[in-house]
Amino acid sequence: MEDLHYLSLKEASIGMRDLKISPVAVVEACLKRIESLNNDTNAFITVLGESALKEAEQAESEIKAGHWRGPLHGIPVGLKDMYDTAGIRTTAAFKHFKDRIPKADAAIVRSLKQAGAIIIGKTNMHELAMGTTSNASYFGPVRNPWNPEYIAGGSSGGSAAAVAAGMCFATVDTDAIGSCRLPSSCCGVAGYKCTWGRIDNSGILAGEKADDVILKLATVGIMAREVADIASVVDCLTGSSVAGPFNNETAKPSIGIVTNYAASPDIRAAFEAAVAGFKEAGYLTQEATVPFTERPDMKNIERYRQSANDELFGSVDVLILPTTAGEVLTAKAAGKNPQALSAQNTFFVNYYGLPAISVPCGFDANGLPVGLQIVGRQNQDDVVLQVAQTYQSVSRWHTMHPER
Repeated sequence: MEDLHYLSLKEASIGMRDLKISPVAVVEACLKRIESLNNDTNAFITVLGESALKEAEQAESEIKAGHWRGPLHGIPVGLKDMYDTAGIRTTAAFKHFKDRIPKADAAIVRSLKQAGAIIIGKTNMHELAMGTTSNASYFGPVRNPWNPEYIAGGSSGGSAAAVAAGMCFATVDTDAIGSCRLPSSCCGVAGYKCTWGRIDNSGILAGEKADDVILKLATVGIMAREVADIASVVDCLTGSSVAGPFNNETAKPSIGIVTNYAASPDIRAAFEAAVAGFKEAGYLTQEATVPFTERPDMKNIERYRQSANDELFGSVDVLILPTTAGEVLTAKAAGKNPQALSAQNTFFVNYYGLPAISVPCGFDANGLPVGLQIVGRQNQDDVVLQVAQTYQSVSRWHTMHPER
């Protein structure tokens, strides 16, 4: 059998359900990866090894007794260290929160626990989620598992590094300008943000002062190596089922290929190859443009969101474009600039409250991953996930892992 830590969530879940794989063995495999690689990547701020093993033993007993709770039962997941966890520090990688211990769990934490998921640790991030590099953290910068001289992206950099390196099977994160999609692109995993307001994100640093602008932009984000695994987490957090990839030729949605995106030559080449793949798979495509803006009108954001489905999509169902405008930066090149990795291709999604996902679609000249972004109409998250699953069914990028 393939190394347990690089099984898909679905494979591990079915194996546990059928009593062929031990939840304890899976947690032990992930903890071994953390022990081996966390010094290089700094992906986790807090590792919950002891409690994770106890919960794995409990999950194993429950499943053996015929009480399988569902696809997340016994699965090790990570949490971006912004979601409150009762009795466990939640720091947002911020010096003044380094000893902050919440009294109650965030909503998504309660849902994960009810589903039997095992929280293996709290992941590192850009301080207060205010940057795209994860270079700035009280606990030290996050590094890319493909090459530790490079950034992991941000602000959810630790989560992307952890999923890519097989330290956990999925993570729950946030996304306000690209905070989940940008690092997932940098680290070669899938990173999804939901339609604004679709998933309850209450319990993020509860009781602390929050920026009103960020509250209007931020949503729950989820990372995993496979899109189908993200769908399992979405099902858990929403209580509804997301369908699988399209099988009927007539059911395929139409795709708008964005032409006014920003991209370096390496990024453009990977994107164009992905576009060719969609065309070969029989998708109807047409060119499209999107309203990139550096100075959004936040006062009228609700009004613009009301017309977003018609104004942005026209006759197409989804839009595709590169996730990042340039290659992954070295940590040295990113330096102290919190926005060194551009969010030009991702921010509009947050402004209009749209669902989107980044999936790996190649590598740049430096051997670092490149991401393809798929954007859908408001409340059509299922279409975004289905198109992304279909892409992964005809591509191989998501099956590739860092050497270590």
